Amino acid sequence: MTEPESGHWPVEIRAKRAERLLEIDFEDGTSVSLPAELLRVESPSAEVQGHTPSQKVTVGGKRNVAITAVQAVGNYAVRIVFDDGHDTGIYSWSYLHKLGREKESIWQAYLDAVERQGLSRDR
Repeated sequence: MTEPESGHWPVEIRAKRAERLLEIDFEDGTSVSLPAELLRVESPSAEVQGHTPSQKVTVGGKRNVAITAVQAVGNYAVRIVFDDGHDTGIYSWSYLHKLGREKESIWQAYLDAVERQGLSRDR
């Protein structure tokens, strides 16, 4: 098993269901607040990411998706269960740290893809 990069260990994880957020404090002092919608549309699952970058799917209709559970996967990741039934993404600590660091650019790329493909964030 590969160890996460130094400092990418979570100190505290809070699922704020009412706010539809996952908050994580990392050992390196980084604190991230990740919206459920972002986590769902950027799920590391093969269903969303495909098996190559060209297979990545832009998922629409997830503006109001909620987190129903956060389950530990070994000591390296969590599985996030969403109220739309999606539960196959394994979110490593490094991936969550990256989503937090690059949230603005990742979010903008998603919004651009939604618009380009004529999708809606609403159901």
